[in-house]
Order: sequence, then C-alpha cells, then structure tokens
Amino acid sequence: MKRLLWRAWDGVAVYLPILLMALMALATYWLARSTPSLTPPGAAAPVSSEPDYFMRRFGVKSFDAQGRMKSEMRGEQAHHYPDTDTLDIEQPRILVYNAQGQRTVASAKKALSNGDGSEVQLIGNAVVVRDGRPQNNGRAQQPIEFRGEFLHVFANTERLKSHKPVVLIRGQDRFSGDSLEYDDLEQVLQLQGRVRGTLVPVPR
Repeated sequence: MKRLLWRAWDGVAVYLPILLMALMALATYWLARSTPSLTPPGAAAPVSSEPDYFMRRFGVKSFDAQGRMKSEMRGEQAHHYPDTDTLDIEQPRILVYNAQGQRTVASAKKALSNGDGSEVQLIGNAVVVRDGRPQNNGRAQQPIEFRGEFLHVFANTERLKSHKPVVLIRGQDRFSGDSLEYDDLEQVLQLQGRVRGTLVPVPR
C-alpha cells in the first residue's frame, strides 16, 4: 500500500511545477483584467504647445457661399499653435467685409487670431479703420478710425473693444478715453475713464 502511495506521489510531483505555473499565469491574467487602467483606451495624445507650422510673407483670403470675399489676412510671418488653435502674426494687415460690403482695415505690429479669423487681438500701434455707413442722401459717412496699443476686433458681430487708452477719429472730430467698447451694428460707442473730445463744426 505504501509503495502505491509513493508511486502516486511521484507521479503528481512530476506535474506539480506545471500546475503551479498554470495557476500563476491565471492569477496574473485575472489581476491584469481587474486592475483599472490609468490611461483610458483610445485616449488622444496631449496637443503640443509648440508651433506646428509657420508662414512667411503670406496672404490668406476667405469667401462666402456666393463667392464674395469676406476677409483677407496678410503678414510678414505667422506661427500656428495647435493647443489653442491661434495664429501669431507679425506685421499683420487685415481686411474684413460685412454683408453690406462695408470694409474694415486693421493693422498692428502683432496680432493673435483664432482659428477662423473671427476674433483678432491687435497689439502695438494698432489701427482699425471702418468705412462710413451710407446716409439717406446717398453719400457715405466719413470713415471712423481707432488707434491704440491694443484693439480687440470681433468680425462676426462687428464689435471692437479695448481695455487700454484709445483714440477715435472721424473727419476732424477726435475723442479719446482709457477704454472702449464699440458696436457697429447698434451704432453704440462707449468711452470710459478720462474721456476727452474735440468736435469741429461742419461748414454749410
């Protein structure tokens, strides 16, 4: 009887390492399936904050569905940042046309534009000139000009803002203030801070 038991034990002992390895493999597989992943599967890689492309002495135009030009942007140099989808432009010159065909021309030492060009921050010697609106007599008003070290242009809503001093010029009239909000659609202008103005009578 003892001999039979020893023979049986010898048979089991031969396969015991294989059985232990199989159990360890099953335990490792179970742990891998049960442990939550730190990175979700299919998670997108972080977007780089470094420029992904640049342009030199460029010009970009955009058109509406009828083929009319909506805007044109030119500059000496530009870098695109993918993490914020912004364009950093040196020596920009920007033309924007509204639905009525009125033109706005903007320039500065530097500009930051969002991806579709609908929002542009002009920095350093910023100038924005807006064509005058047509009057009832068929003649257009005089163009209105904004000057400052910082001007924030919203092309789609035809608004202009600045938290820094701004000078406003129309013909021989001149106004200045510490900050500005201008809505061309509503024809509303707000100057705040130390506001000064000079009105020159129009000769009849």
